[in-house]
Amino acid sequence: MILLNEKQIKSIYKMEDALKDVEEMLIAKQENKVLAPIRTVLEFPEKNASSLYMPSADLEHHFASVKVVTIFPNNSAKGLPTTQGIIVLTSTENGEHLAVMNASYLTRLRTGAMTGLATKKLAKQDAKVLTIVGTGRMAFEQALGVMAVRKIEKILLFNRSKEKAFQFKQQLVGHGVTASIELVDDVNEAVSKSEIICCATNSTTPVFNGKYLKSGAHINGVGSYLPHMCEIDRTTILRASKIVVDDLEGIMEEAGELIDANNSGEWSFEDVHGELELLVSGKIAPRESEDEITFFKSVGASYYDLAVAKGVYNKALEHRIGTIIDLM
Repeated sequence: MILLNEKQIKSIYKMEDALKDVEEMLIAKQENKVLAPIRTVLEFPEKNASSLYMPSADLEHHFASVKVVTIFPNNSAKGLPTTQGIIVLTSTENGEHLAVMNASYLTRLRTGAMTGLATKKLAKQDAKVLTIVGTGRMAFEQALGVMAVRKIEKILLFNRSKEKAFQFKQQLVGHGVTASIELVDDVNEAVSKSEIICCATNSTTPVFNGKYLKSGAHINGVGSYLPHMCEIDRTTILRASKIVVDDLEGIMEEAGELIDANNSGEWSFEDVHGELELLVSGKIAPRESEDEITFFKSVGASYYDLAVAKGVYNKALEHRIGTIIDLM
């Protein structure tokens, strides 16, 4: 079995790899070649924390995986990571456990790839201004996913902590991003100037007012992942002509803003345009006009993790990276 830490994974596996592998997995799922039971979430309210267990199997290539990820928001005050996780990759030909790998970077990367694939189909072709709401660890790969599919000229950053927003700007610059990057104090003003908005927060209340969305805007919401969380307001949901979700079963259980809108009677889960696999495989329409508002909502699903875990494992074998251990 191979052990792979985050540094090793980052050295061999990039956004372009994740975009390709996630797209291939979505097409395989559309062809009924993927098993993906709904994930199990254990909540620890006293710590405002949760632990997620996410199994999946690729029936065509004979791999299975389970990701275990913990989200402890209070850890930052202790100098510990908010999100920690591992993925176990297994052969379904002989049951051998092939690899254990750090999942934190891969979770961010696959989510950024999902956003990239959705943005490619739903955002305006000439979109140039990106607003990022929330500059925590998940946000960086969101930016990379969008920039992989659109020529972004300006990035507007909003975070409650100006220091964290500045650090995020430095991270983008250090990565070689050449777009103009501005820190903003008024999130609604930033939204009003943007063709693409990415939200990556753990907020329980909406992070911007949907009435400020400009015609033709596309929104990616990836931060809220539990029923009590709510990044996106009902105004945005009602204004969106197309809402695409990463996994409808998971969304109906976990996407707080859509659950709230469904319960209100003003909107229904039946109004969802479709899942990302249908969008990627061309089974549902992408953006059809310059002025329609589109929204991609993600809570995560196990087969996205399997997609990147397979990719990393194959790259690790190719580059002879990782620590080999014998569990027998």
